[in-house]
Amino acid sequence: MADINERFYNPENYVNRELSWLEFNWRVLGEARDKTIPLFERLKFLSITASNLDEFYMVRVASLKDLVHAKYTKPDIAGLKPSEQLERIGERTHELTSLQYSTYNRSLIPALKQNGLKVVSYHEDLNEEEAAYADRYFQQNVYPVLTPMAVDSSRPFPLIRNKSLNIAALLQKKSGEEELEFAMVQVPSVLSRIVELPRGDDGERAVILLEQIIERNIGSLFLNYNVVTAHPFRIMRNADLTIDEEEAVDLLEEIQKQLKKRQWGEAIRLEIEEKMDKQLLKILKKELRISPGDIFEIPGPLDLTFLMKMYGMKGFDHLKEAPHIPQPVCALMNDEDIFSNIRNGDILLHHPYETFDPVVNFVRSAAGDPEVLAIKQTLYRVSGNSPIIAALAEAADNGKQVSVLVELKARFDEENNINWAKQLEKAGCHVIYGLLGLKTHSKITLVVRREEDGIRRYVHLGTGNYNDSTAKLYTDLGLMTCNPLIGEDATAVFNMLSGYSEPLHWNKLVVAPIWLRARFLKMIRREAKNALAGKPAGIMAKMNSLCDKEIIAALYEASCAGVNIQLLVRGICSLKAGIPGLSENIAVHSIVGNFLEHARIFYFKNDGAPELYMGSADWMPRNLDKRVEIMFPVEDEELKERVREILEIQLEDNVKAHILQPDGTYEKPDKRGKALVNSQEYFCREAVSMVKKELGRLDPLSNRVFYPIEAAPTS
Repeated sequence: MADINERFYNPENYVNRELSWLEFNWRVLGEARDKTIPLFERLKFLSITASNLDEFYMVRVASLKDLVHAKYTKPDIAGLKPSEQLERIGERTHELTSLQYSTYNRSLIPALKQNGLKVVSYHEDLNEEEAAYADRYFQQNVYPVLTPMAVDSSRPFPLIRNKSLNIAALLQKKSGEEELEFAMVQVPSVLSRIVELPRGDDGERAVILLEQIIERNIGSLFLNYNVVTAHPFRIMRNADLTIDEEEAVDLLEEIQKQLKKRQWGEAIRLEIEEKMDKQLLKILKKELRISPGDIFEIPGPLDLTFLMKMYGMKGFDHLKEAPHIPQPVCALMNDEDIFSNIRNGDILLHHPYETFDPVVNFVRSAAGDPEVLAIKQTLYRVSGNSPIIAALAEAADNGKQVSVLVELKARFDEENNINWAKQLEKAGCHVIYGLLGLKTHSKITLVVRREEDGIRRYVHLGTGNYNDSTAKLYTDLGLMTCNPLIGEDATAVFNMLSGYSEPLHWNKLVVAPIWLRARFLKMIRREAKNALAGKPAGIMAKMNSLCDKEIIAALYEASCAGVNIQLLVRGICSLKAGIPGLSENIAVHSIVGNFLEHARIFYFKNDGAPELYMGSADWMPRNLDKRVEIMFPVEDEELKERVREILEIQLEDNVKAHILQPDGTYEKPDKRGKALVNSQEYFCREAVSMVKKELGRLDPLSNRVFYPIEAAPTS
C-alpha cells in the first residue's frame, strides 16, 4: 500500500500548472481555427488568446522570474524547478505564437477579404487614393497627439509603459553624418487603432492599423533626419503586485503605490516586427535587458487584442453568432415581490441563460424597502457602471446598515475597486478591505429584514462575481434562500470578515481557509470507502482549475478504489486522466464555447443519498488555503436534480468539449453516428423554452410584461 501511496504523489503523475494553462490557450486558439464557427467569432477567439497570453506573462511568468532571481530551486508538483518551467514555457509559447499568426495571416485575413473587408497589413500596400487618405488622416488626427523621443547624451532611453505599442527608428542626420541615432514614438492608445479607409469602386471596405499610418509618416516627426529603418515593438512587464500587508499601515494607500509601479516592472517579454533591423534590436535588447528567449519576432501586427475592436465593427452581424437574450427566471414571473418569492422556496439562477436582473433587483429592493434593516455584501469584481454599487449607496442614504467588503487585491481590478470603495464610504457605507493575508473571493449577499413573525435573513450565494456585464458572458449559478441556518452562517461570515469573531460551529456553509479543504478530502475519501464496500459511489465536479496536489492524490486514490469520477475543468488541470492503475476511472472534459465556463459545482453520490454543492472555489491551493471562499449546499430536491442535469448535459457535450488524453493532450470527442450536443446552445434553448412554457401556464389576460423571447442559436 505504501508503494501505491507514493505513486499518488509521484511528480511524474502531475502536470505543471503553467504548461497546462498554455494547453488551455491552445484550445481557445482551436476555436479561432474552426471554420464551422462564424468568421467574426473566430476573430474574437484569436483576440482572447492574445489577451490571455498577456496576463499569463505579466503574472505567472513574472512570478517565476522572481523565483529564479531569488535563486529559488524547489520543484513544483510536476518536479520542475522555476528555471525549467520558464524554459518549457518559452518553447511552447513560441509555438503558440507561430500558430496564432499562421491563423491570422493564412486563414482569417483571406476570409475577411472574401467577405468584403480588406485588411491592409503594411502601408506599402496602400493604393494611391488610400495612401492620400492615410496621410491626411495622420496630419489632421494623429500628428498633434504624438510625442517623438530621441535618445542621445542629453536624453536618456525613455521609460516604456507596460503593454504600450511603440515604433522604434534609426535616424541619420541630413547633414551627412554617418552615425545612426535611436528614436521612438508611442502609438497613442487614446486614438482608435483601426482606421477605416475610403471604400473602393467595388464597395469593398478596407482598414489599416494606426501604427502603419504613423510608420508611413514618421519622417515628419524628425525633420532634420532621414529615417533609415523603423519597426513596431511592444514590451510586457512584471505586473504581479508585491504587498507586505503586515507592514502596510494603510492597505488602500499601499496598493495605490504598487499600481504605479506596475507600469515600470521588469521587462519580461519583447514583441518585435519580424525582420527588425539587427542594430535596432540590439539597442532594445540592451536597454530593456531582455534575454533572447523572451523575444518574439512577429510576422504580422503586434498585439492581436485589436481584433476585439474589429469584432465590434458595424455591418458584419451576419458573420457573428446571433446573441442570446438572457431570459426571465420562471420562479419570479409573477406579481409577488422578491422577498415573497424567496419565502416560497429556494430559487436557482443560471446565468447567462437566465438574466442577472434578479440579483440586481434583490439589492435594489432591499435598498428601498422600509422593512430592511441591513445589507451586507462581498464585492470582488464589479462592472464599470455598477447598478449594485448605486443600490448600496442608496440603501445607506436611506438609513440602512450597509456593510460591503471590497476586495482591493482583485488582480487588475485593484484601481477600479479602490474607486468603488471610496465612493461607497462617501455614501455612508461601512467598507471592509478584507482579512490580512487573504483575498476574499466568496460571493455572498445578506439582507436582514423585519417581518411580522420577527427578523428574517435573505441570502444570495453565487459562483460568479456581482458584475452585471460579465454575467452576460460567464456561465454561473446562484441560489436565493431564506433558510434560517444559511442566514445564521451568512451573519457569521460577515462578522468574521469585519471583526475577529469566528463562530464555534457552522450549520450549512463551508468556508475556506478554515475547513473547506478538509471537507472536500473527507467527501472524496467517503466515496472511495463506499466503492470498496460495494455501495453506490461517484463524483461529478465542475471548476475552472484543478492543481491542488492533496486533492488530486485523493482523486487518484478514489479512482483506484473504483469510484467513477467525471470532471469538467475549463482551464488548468494538473491531474493525469485515464492512466491504468492510477486514474483509469477519471475522465476530464474541458468546454471552450461562446460563453466562459465559470461555475463551480460538486456532486457526490454518497451511497444513494447524493450531496450537491456550489461555490466560489476551485481545487487550487490558493482557493483552499489563501482565500475566503464559500461552498454552499443545494438541498431542494428539484433544484438539486436540475443542477445535476446541468453537469450531465455538459458531460455529453461533443461539439465544444475537449477530452483529456492519458498523454496530456486534449481531443474533441468522436461525433460519428452521434447526435450533436452543444451544451451552451442547449441551455440557451432550454431557457427560452422554460419561459414559453411558463407564459402558457400564466393567465393569458394578464398584463404582466416580461423580456422579449428571441430564438436561441442552434447548432
